[in-house]
Amino acid sequence: MLGTQARSKVKFNTDTVHSAVEQGVPRQYRGEVWKFLSEQFVLRHPVPVRSPSDNRPYKELLKQLTSQQHAILIDLGRTFPTHPYFQAQLGSGQLSLYNLLKAYSLLDPEVGYCQGLSFVAGVLLLHMGEEEAFNMLQFLMYYMGLRKQYRPDMVILQIQMYQLSRLLHDYHRDLYVHLEQHEIGPSLYAAPWFLTAFASHFPLGFVARVFDMLFLQGSEVIFKVSLSLLGSHKPLILQHDSLESIVDFIKTTLPNLGLVQMEKTINQVCEMDLSNQLQAYEVEYHVLQDELCDTPAHLNQSQRTAQLERTNQSLRQQNLDLLEELQVSQARACRLEGQVEGLAQSEALLRERVFDLEEERNGLRSAVTHLHTLLAALGIHTHTTHGDFNLDPHTHSAADTDGQRDGQRDGQRDGQRDGQRDGVPPREGLRLGQGTAMSSPLLPHPLALPEH
Repeated sequence: MLGTQARSKVKFNTDTVHSAVEQGVPRQYRGEVWKFLSEQFVLRHPVPVRSPSDNRPYKELLKQLTSQQHAILIDLGRTFPTHPYFQAQLGSGQLSLYNLLKAYSLLDPEVGYCQGLSFVAGVLLLHMGEEEAFNMLQFLMYYMGLRKQYRPDMVILQIQMYQLSRLLHDYHRDLYVHLEQHEIGPSLYAAPWFLTAFASHFPLGFVARVFDMLFLQGSEVIFKVSLSLLGSHKPLILQHDSLESIVDFIKTTLPNLGLVQMEKTINQVCEMDLSNQLQAYEVEYHVLQDELCDTPAHLNQSQRTAQLERTNQSLRQQNLDLLEELQVSQARACRLEGQVEGLAQSEALLRERVFDLEEERNGLRSAVTHLHTLLAALGIHTHTTHGDFNLDPHTHSAADTDGQRDGQRDGQRDGQRDGQRDGVPPREGLRLGQGTAMSSPLLPHPLALPEH
């Protein structure tokens, strides 16, 4: 699939792509595979959740200054501090990471730079060049919708923590109850998982597999991996009976995965489908927030005003999110309408072609019938075999029979004359003449036609 010409315009079978990624991605091709998966995603979802406000190319963005420079420089040394590529202070790895984060902060002023984003950018840089990594980061943030969780208000991250808690309640009730008894919410351990796509705490081999699935299925993968990890380690987590020991186990011991456990987790991710539940829990979260925002009677006027302003701000943000989703849905509807129109035109053309072929078939049948009639008039009998008609080699007309008789008489006379001249008895000359005449039916008949 990677070697297909004009690959970015070819929509491959979804099941085939899923099966290939599930089996594993060779490390040397991983960057190219991520690019390929992003192309396939764009073919199926041509409109991003939200388009960048600044469409300048990467090299142009690098020429500008960013107000996020200080925050980015502080986090450079904290991003994969033990990895050789990023270890040297302001070395090639850190410099590429700085350029990437700086360019994105200029591309998306609303998000700018958020702590955790450097790990996502770092994983991309380990598998592709600087400009390609920037394009893939832009794809993840806008097409996959990851940028919402990095916005300054962090509302989406709060919704994600609530969704993860509800999933634990549904799939692992005993673990959910155990964590609730010790007042351990997902934000205590899972926030870094979502903000760094597991890159800050887990082995890079596992993180690469998570990114494989992330490019393949979208941001829902983070929930699937989180749920799978917690479920597979449930017996060990239940053995701890204090807040500190539980959180320490989840943060330090749980990420030390073996190869078998890593692949088991990825296989579970491939089999899970949480999209409907995640949508329902997001609506549920907003309903609960609206109920909590009901104004109590004992609040004074200023407190009521402040609370109403917060509610209004939240509603405005929700309205913007819904507007983005509406724009995406409208774009998809227009695209589908165009596809329907194109299919209708193709159907009309095919119907015309079928009609023309039927007329051509009827004409050929008439021609065959006419040929049969002409051959019958000539005294040639035909029979058909699989649409071809052959002449009967044993059927001859009266003219053929007369010609044979004349040939026999001429052969006899010639044989007698030759026999008298050469001193041969007439009967032998007759036999010679008869032999010559008898061989004449073996000569090609003047009306004989090829078999087909």
